[in-house]
Amino acid sequence: MPAAATPMAFVRSVLAAYRKYRVDPSPALLEAGIPRALLQHPEARVTAAQFEALCRVAMQQLDDEALGWFSRRLPWGSYGLLCRASLSAPSLGVALKRWCRHHRLLTEDIDLRLLVEGDVATLQIDEHRRLGALREFCLVSCLRYVHGYACWLIDSRMALLETRLPLRRPPHGDVFSLLFPGPVAFGAERACMRFSARYLELPPCRDETAMRAMLQQALPLTVRQYRRDRLLADRARALIAAHPEQPHDAASLADALNVSVRTLHRQLQEEGTSLQRIKDAVRLRHAAHRLRRGNEPIKKVALAVGFASAKTFARAFRDWTGHSPGAYRAGAEPAQGAAGWPRAERASVATPSSTTTEPMKP
Repeated sequence: MPAAATPMAFVRSVLAAYRKYRVDPSPALLEAGIPRALLQHPEARVTAAQFEALCRVAMQQLDDEALGWFSRRLPWGSYGLLCRASLSAPSLGVALKRWCRHHRLLTEDIDLRLLVEGDVATLQIDEHRRLGALREFCLVSCLRYVHGYACWLIDSRMALLETRLPLRRPPHGDVFSLLFPGPVAFGAERACMRFSARYLELPPCRDETAMRAMLQQALPLTVRQYRRDRLLADRARALIAAHPEQPHDAASLADALNVSVRTLHRQLQEEGTSLQRIKDAVRLRHAAHRLRRGNEPIKKVALAVGFASAKTFARAFRDWTGHSPGAYRAGAEPAQGAAGWPRAERASVATPSSTTTEPMKP
């Protein structure tokens, strides 16, 4: 997060836990470098590092990792137990199901549930007790704990299709776009975050050694975003396939994927592909399907896959397959070693289905 982006409302929520337990917060404020005078300014912000320090000291000093949200304390190390219980899961889906099940052992005030419908997964929170003034901080933190741990476990940024919160948009509403990468909606029935179910198929990339190191600095996972998305190429491919007739320049695609243009190009390169190769592969598949299914004019096929003229489409199609669109429609097989087929397919990064290890069961 940028410098001084954490709202003072979150700081005051931590201090509310100190009042609940009748403990002086001065040591925590001093450790975090937050002057008491700053607390009187609702519009003030603190840095991510300051907030991490405040929470770390508060959780240990109060012996409550929930910071007063629930009807009983969650002793220091409680969330570490959830992390360890999920570490050996064969897939992220199993890990999250374990996290939700084991969270019930910590508190009955809320339930976390993982739901999958089609290609969309939803992690939602059901509230069974009024959380009062700490409701916003509790719901936001619980979602961020799960999201941060999931990203760490699969070593990938996990893009969110949407985050919903059962709250009125607060004055510091701008911070939610930093905490949750993707659209954020207020006024929902319950707190939840929605993401592609394909992330659930990814296997964990961490071991016990990495777990021990992470638990020494776990709080940054709840504040800072992962940069690398292991499904970025797959998400780019899906966006292009949904509208192959559009140009899909790097700027518009990066904006839709909630990354910078530089990040888009860098991550695709790291995965052994590029935006142009993905566009070629998607257009080739779409064009081949349309050519084989009927007698649609070549010019119409060209427009449907983003080419301004039949001539430029024919030239590209010949480069891909070694044949003209007309010859391919007539039944010619792609030439061996043609530039795009099957190379355009091979250029695509392996999808999660190729790495699935076991059925998703808790």
